[in-house]
Amino acid sequence: MIGLIILSIFITLIILAVLIISNEDLPHSVILFMGFGLGSVILFFLFSAPDVALTEAVIGTGVSGVVFLVTLLQIRSKEVNR
Repeated sequence: MIGLIILSIFITLIILAVLIISNEDLPHSVILFMGFGLGSVILFFLFSAPDVALTEAVIGTGVSGVVFLVTLLQIRSKEVNR
């Protein structure tokens, strides 16, 4: 049973990776990237690596996602002011 869960998460991560790369809308790509990070957190936890899962959740998904979104907001506000 746990093997099916892991396999489905792997397939979901592959689909998310393809969607992240092929998406033209940057905010949607960042949100998909954050979802990819959460999928990685689940896999790390299932593989008995809670320390790596916690680090990925905080830094990989949380901080990086917020930095990307803030950067996109600043780029868009500068484009509007031109």
